[in-house]
Amino acid sequence: MSVQNKVVVITGGSSGMGKAAAIELVKRGAKVVINGRREQELAETAKEIDPTGANVGYVAGDIADPQTAERLISETLSRFGRIDTLINNAGIFIAKPFTDTTEDEFESVLSTNVKGFFYVTKRAVSEMLKAGSGHIVNITASGGADQPMKAVTSVLTALGKGGLNAATKSLAIEYADKGIRVNAVAPGVMKTPMHAVETHDYLAQLHPVGRMGEVQDIVDAILYLESAQFVTGEILHVDGGQNAGQW
Repeated sequence: MSVQNKVVVITGGSSGMGKAAAIELVKRGAKVVINGRREQELAETAKEIDPTGANVGYVAGDIADPQTAERLISETLSRFGRIDTLINNAGIFIAKPFTDTTEDEFESVLSTNVKGFFYVTKRAVSEMLKAGSGHIVNITASGGADQPMKAVTSVLTALGKGGLNAATKSLAIEYADKGIRVNAVAPGVMKTPMHAVETHDYLAQLHPVGRMGEVQDIVDAILYLESAQFVTGEILHVDGGQNAGQW
């Protein structure tokens, strides 16, 4: 199925995987509204996505704030009239021994990875129910969520992104007969601004295939799920084999 004229909301859309997804979707004829914390960066990204501004909008703000979620959905409806797809891409990753994690880090992960998902998804689903159709794609994690690795201890990610994997299946069942599909993409370690270049050799070895993933790998997975109308409740691992087991 084509994404032509579809309206897509993307959180964490100013850089990395979210930005790459927005660029590809607009290139294929979709209209997107991106969200991120920093307005100037968002504005620059929006201009890069579509210099005319006709097919892209942006809403700056912390997605963990319910008012930001409300503005994001309202702006999308005002600008483009509906919401076909929501991509929950905003998230943070903290890797350290459990007893070294702080309460501030816990609250940060809870806010972005869980509250951000809750506020915007609840509002988006309400609109999708009115339309009788919709698609939600949650960007979760593989090694940090459902295939723990001794080399990268990340229980906070397991709490947040692992919870989203479970929520994906729960929502998929709840709304399967309402025309709303819910899926997740669980990445391995991807080459994004989150990871300094000097760490890439080490991070590559965390995957059985011996390399890090590219953001285009995630974009391809999103496009597949967008077109696969008989797929819902799927956790699609794009992780270079991490989820297959120990190696």
